[in-house]
Amino acid sequence: MASVPPRFGEIVAFEEHRGLGTVRDAEGRQLEFHCTQIADGSRTIDVGAEVVFVVAAGSLGRWEARGIVKLADRVTRPAGPAE
Repeated sequence: MASVPPRFGEIVAFEEHRGLGTVRDAEGRQLEFHCTQIADGSRTIDVGAEVVFVVAAGSLGRWEARGIVKLADRVTRPAGPAE
């Protein structure tokens, strides 16, 4: 099985009482996630947080974000393609 490359993105919505959120990747694609996919086990994350995650098929046949890791302030994102 081929490994899936991680993606960088930003949390654009998170409903703590429902445990559901949305992350937007660097290409503008929005993916939903459940709080159980936040890797640190906190089950909460701030809107605007920069994250790294993988994309996987969800139980309802939709793509979703999994293994969400909040990037520390000292970590920088890799440079994108030259503009």
